[in-house]
Amino acid sequence: MSAVELEITDNEFLRQFETTIDGQKAKIEYALQERKIFLTKLIIGEEQLEKGLERDFIVAVFNVIKERNIRLVPTCPIIAKFMRKNRRRYKDLLPVGINI
Repeated sequence: MSAVELEITDNEFLRQFETTIDGQKAKIEYALQERKIFLTKLIIGEEQLEKGLERDFIVAVFNVIKERNIRLVPTCPIIAKFMRKNRRRYKDLLPVGINI
């Protein structure tokens, strides 16, 4: 499956990344602390999860974080699982000393 280009909005007031997938709002909540961003919760429709569309959303958010040159700590189980599966590709986003 090829990746879908998603437009990511950083809602700093609500501390969440937002996008629309198949007409439904999807969100990744975060906490920002000392040049680290903790991705704490993924909110996405069941239908989008069944289609595997959370992957495109996670990749798009990781790209935004990479552009900002901050470190990423995935505390949400789905995001942590994705990070483990793609460890080589995204290990440079992890803070020093953090292993997923």
